[in-house]
Order: sequence, then C-alpha cells, then structure tokens
Amino acid sequence: MIERLSRGPASVSELAKPLAMSLAAVVQHLHVLEASGIVASEKTGRVRTCRIEPDGLSLAEQWINERRAGWERRLDRLGAYLAENPEDPGEE
Repeated sequence: MIERLSRGPASVSELAKPLAMSLAAVVQHLHVLEASGIVASEKTGRVRTCRIEPDGLSLAEQWINERRAGWERRLDRLGAYLAENPEDPGEE
C-alpha cells in the first residue's frame, strides 16, 4: 500500500485490487497507517482516497534509523567480542 501511495493518491478499492486480502482487511491496515500519521484519507461521495503524509513517513524513517543504529552497535560489539574470544571447538 505504501509503495502504491508513493506514486500518488489512490482510492481504497485501487489499493485493495492487487492484494490477496479482503477489503475489510485493507481498511483495517489503512486505519493503522492513518493512526500512525503515515497516510491521510478523505471521502468524496462514496470514494475514500488515501495519500502519503510525508511528515509521518519521515518520523517513521527516523524511528527505523534509530533502531537500526542501535542494532548495528550491538552487532559491532558482538563481532568484536567474538574476534577477541575465538572458541576452538576441539578444546572441549
């Protein structure tokens, strides 16, 4: 859905069409994306059109990058520890 919306606004039915899930499931996913500020929607008549919220997407990107940096530090420490403490499987 995010990939599709990155190319421009789309109706809920357009978003649901290529997906192997019910329209109700798509709507639930969109509600979560709206609640997180990543997607905004507006209803005109019977059609609900969704679009990306760049500010919300930037916040999500920042959150992901912070987590990635933390995991990279942990993995670097693990790599350094393993390099300093090689275990010879034959020494048991």
